[in-house]
Amino acid sequence: MKEHVDVIVVGGGVIGCSIAYQLAKNGVKVMVLERNKIGSEASSAAAGILGAQAEIDEEGPLLEFALQSRSQFSELVEELKEETGIDVELIQKGVLKPARSQQEAVLLREKVKQHQRWDRDVTWLTQQEAVEQEERLSPFLAGAMYIPNDGQLNPAKLTEALALAASYHGAIINEYCDVRSLIYVENQIKGVITANQVIHSDKVIVTTGSWAKQLMGGLLPKCNVYPVKGECISVTTRKKVIECTIFLDEGFYLVPKTGGRIVIGATKIPHSFNKDVSVHGVMHLLQKAKEIVPSIGEAVFERHWAGLRPQTADGLPYLGKHEEYERLYMAFGHYRNGILLSAATGIFMADLIQGRPVSPYFLEAFRANRHHIHT
Repeated sequence: MKEHVDVIVVGGGVIGCSIAYQLAKNGVKVMVLERNKIGSEASSAAAGILGAQAEIDEEGPLLEFALQSRSQFSELVEELKEETGIDVELIQKGVLKPARSQQEAVLLREKVKQHQRWDRDVTWLTQQEAVEQEERLSPFLAGAMYIPNDGQLNPAKLTEALALAASYHGAIINEYCDVRSLIYVENQIKGVITANQVIHSDKVIVTTGSWAKQLMGGLLPKCNVYPVKGECISVTTRKKVIECTIFLDEGFYLVPKTGGRIVIGATKIPHSFNKDVSVHGVMHLLQKAKEIVPSIGEAVFERHWAGLRPQTADGLPYLGKHEEYERLYMAFGHYRNGILLSAATGIFMADLIQGRPVSPYFLEAFRANRHHIHT
């Protein structure tokens, strides 16, 4: 017997699970198909920074979407804890962006002024104030930008909680289910073909991140999504070394987790699906970490890993309907901000799929065929 559901979500990362949760909550019969375990790719490799302002400097749709998403997490994590019992370890102690030279300090002080237009709580800390806040910081830093409303959480637990909550609301979660192709008749999507069955649906959402091209093939519009490999390491310390997340503009970070664990990342290697971690990558991360927090050298090395972040040509995700194939939707290309943007993406895509009103501004900014304008 052929199975039929309202919506198939292809990809069981944080984006797919967030959309499935919001849909299932509203009574939509949804099925998530994940070729591996839920959250096994970029979602579990991420550090979990909710860095709306740490990551994004330019005014525009990405920053606005990020700020909206950041504001939705307090309520979302409470809701998920109530429904599943899973604590996603939301820590709201802010993000510190240190200046390693006087030149960097000048640039960051300008950024503080800029960011205060969106968030008055952003401040500049002198070298002394920065060290008073984080006493293990290098005394050679030239001050720091402090973003108190950016936070962090455990991305693997967030993905697990979203999937579990979705299933409580009736979603079917199928792990180890490899979708081989989409079924379409003329320009209408009818479902998917997996390694061992045909599943029909009214709508299909592709949330496969860096692998979107492989699945969609010729159906992918004039958009480009490609992997950027990021190598990470984690260390453990007996005593708490840092309280807040430390972030550099080049995308380097130290994120203090529960139990004395610190996640250090991440390198950037574009167009690589290889998840091996190089000695060079580990040395680069440790050297950077020691420059900012010298005592990190005394920490115990825990483990290393790599994740593949889905990047796009203009750095914006693709969210919305396919413009040629009816009933086909896309939600991928979040690059380093998948965890941060997962809350808003889940609500936005669920509303769009159910025919509810969504922001025309975001719809236009993130539409799939926008690149014919830029290229």
